[in-house]
Amino acid sequence: MTVTPVPFDPDLLPVYQALHTGGGPPLGPETVRAQRDGGGSMTRPVEEILGGRPVEFEDRVIPGPAGAPDLTVSILRPKGGVTTPAALYNIHGGGMCMGNRFWSMESFVELVDVYGLVAVSVEYRLAPEHPHPAPVEDCYAGLVWVSEHADELGFDPGRIVVMGRSAGGGLAAGVSLLARDRGGPAIAGQGLYCPMIDDRNTTASSHQYDGIGWWDRNSNLWGWRFLLGDDAGGPEASPYAAPSRATDLSGLPPAYIDAGACEVFRDEAVDYATRIWAVGGQAELHIWAGAFHGFTEQAPDATVSRASKAARDSWLERVLTLPRPTAREAKSGRQAGTPIGGAHG
Repeated sequence: MTVTPVPFDPDLLPVYQALHTGGGPPLGPETVRAQRDGGGSMTRPVEEILGGRPVEFEDRVIPGPAGAPDLTVSILRPKGGVTTPAALYNIHGGGMCMGNRFWSMESFVELVDVYGLVAVSVEYRLAPEHPHPAPVEDCYAGLVWVSEHADELGFDPGRIVVMGRSAGGGLAAGVSLLARDRGGPAIAGQGLYCPMIDDRNTTASSHQYDGIGWWDRNSNLWGWRFLLGDDAGGPEASPYAAPSRATDLSGLPPAYIDAGACEVFRDEAVDYATRIWAVGGQAELHIWAGAFHGFTEQAPDATVSRASKAARDSWLERVLTLPRPTAREAKSGRQAGTPIGGAHG
């Protein structure tokens, strides 16, 4: 396939160039553990992530899937008690093979602070040591626990959004499919941010960003290979691992789907939203012009990043019936800081 990459937003280009000066070796079987360790070293201490906001942090060990190890979840609540009885259940990114529950935590610490809700982030097992179905089953077990403990955590079990970025977005979509098919917890919405949902790598965008970006075509091929083994790209891939494989997207919770125009996941995000609409479902789709994978974290003050955050908040306000924050609250919740590790797939 002959393709030409979409140009980067001029506001983002210097950030992209700075990030990719002297990049490390590409992802593969020999480098995955080193890249995982490197990403872990970028995770900031909890106190620094909280940044002085009035947010309480707690780690809790909860039951994992039947026959599997227990899980650790991080629980964030506003000091003084929950004022809006809604919850965010967050699944971290990392290409199915990297990352931890602290990746991207600053974004939902901010939401806890501004909206007065609960957020829970789950630590799931990683491929290749733990291939499918371990990651999605861990995430589903965490969702069940959160829903069953809604009274203790302080939220209405009918007001929970499952959300994730990159691989976390793919797992959030998989968890939403599992909840539908198993008659599991009610989900008010699924926030799928630059989601990793299609193992086939046949789209134009998957070819445009081959060797461009930190989560490029090579990384994506290996991420899926680690998760699915020989089933990656073949006819037996599970829709709970690769939600684009689902033949029925009806009956799902409202979806918020976004991606950058300059990343591997762009076209599969567009296709997923289109297929939800085709069966009468609700989906809100945003493709951000000139944006690369992870742009909102690596360039949080860029104009396009601020627009992306505002669109996300608007959707959450509508799907969870959240009170619109005052200008003072919105400003206090938006604190620029050092980007957190976790921009990988």
